[in-house]
Formats: sequence, C-alpha cells, structure tokens
Amino acid sequence: MRGVNAALGAAGLAAFLALGEVVPRVGLVKDDYFPPTSRIADALGGELTDGAFWSALGDTLTGWALGLAIAACAGIVVGVVISVVPYLREATASTIEFLRPIPSVALIPLAVLLYGTELRSVLLLVVYASFWQVLIQTLYGVQDLDPVADETARSYGLGTWARIRHVLWPTALPYVMTGVRLAAAVALILAVTAELVIGAPGLGARIAVAQTSQAVPDMYALVVVTGLLGLLINVGARSVERRALAWHQSVRGEVAV
Repeated sequence: MRGVNAALGAAGLAAFLALGEVVPRVGLVKDDYFPPTSRIADALGGELTDGAFWSALGDTLTGWALGLAIAACAGIVVGVVISVVPYLREATASTIEFLRPIPSVALIPLAVLLYGTELRSVLLLVVYASFWQVLIQTLYGVQDLDPVADETARSYGLGTWARIRHVLWPTALPYVMTGVRLAAAVALILAVTAELVIGAPGLGARIAVAQTSQAVPDMYALVVVTGLLGLLINVGARSVERRALAWHQSVRGEVAV
C-alpha cells in the first residue's frame, strides 16, 4: 500500500513539473513571470553551487530551530503550570484568547524597532507565532487527563511532580507532539517571512534580492527550496512524533495498518 501511495505521489509530482514546463512554452503565461521548470531547475543548480546560498540556508535554519525550541519549551512549561495551579486556567483564559489571534506579522514594526535586522527580530516573530500552537495543545492535553487515574495516583501517595511525570505527561504528550509539529511548520513560515520583509539574513532576504533584481528563475528556485524545507520538516516532525508515541494506541494502530 505504501509503495502504491509513493508511486502515485511521484506521478503527481512529475505531472505538475511537466505542466510547469509546458504552460509557459505554449504562451499561456509569459515566461518572464513564470519560467519553465527546466529554467528553474538550472537556476536551482546554480544556487546549490553558490556558497552564499548555503550561508542563507544556515541562517534560516538557525532562526527556525532556535525559535521553535524556545517556543516549545515555553509553551509546554506555561501550559502545564496554568493547568495544575488552581484557578490559574480561568484567570488567564481571557488574556490568552486576546493575545493568540494577533498575527505575528503585525509585530514586524516592533521587532524592527527593537532589534533591527538581527536574528533576534526573526526569533521574536517565530517564538510568538509558534508558542501558541504548543500552549493550546498542551492545555487541551492536560484537560484530557482522566480524573480516576489522577485520584488513583493520589491514593498511592504520589506527589505533585510524580503525578505530572507518570500520569499527566503521558496523557498530554500526544497533544504536545501535535502542537510541536504544527509549530515547526509555522516557525518556518515566520522565519522566511521575517527575512523577506525585514531583510534579516536568510532565504527570505535572498528571495527579495532576486525579485528586485529581476532574477525570476532564481526567485522561483529559492521558493522551491523553502517548499522542500517545509516538506522535510513535516516528514521529520511526523517521524519524531511516531517514535515518541510508539507506545500510544494511535501510532500502534497506524503501524498495524
């Protein structure tokens, strides 16, 4: 079954690439604005041989990784504390619902004002956007805790930290992993967006330079790189999720299928 799915996926990708080659060549769109796939591939090959490209890729991955790590740690800790401290969930609910919908891109002027085009500007936007993904999932996970299991742990004399480790954390972990997987994708989007708009070093800034210099094939090649990064990050996050939840029924059922 997996082989069939992989073959269908490869066929769909090949058809998409062929369509991208044919459409500009038959004149449906101007190749000045949408170059054929072959030209984009040539531009991509040129980028891969350029040391500045790899430096930009490293800058983007640095901002993504640091921002995601900070957001994940903060979201898990804050989510657990809010959930276990009495009345804190109710006291913070309105504040969370007020702050969470604020688009991270709206903070770009603040980031530029505080940190200019430094890495810290990228981190501010990445952490803010990714934090809520992890926090909300952690809150949902803790809320799903079986009260019978919690009371049983109390009856056996388990303290607060022991209950968190052996009862609360296994219950919340599937939700946390979902939040981290979502946050990983959001972190990449905000990292590239920040570089594109602010001009911080990275793939986003390189895309902006290619666009302003009318290097259209290079621009599309860099966009393709960001798409491949997103794909790899999603595949990697799912792999980590399956490993971390190998004991969970959902993953065991998926493996059985």
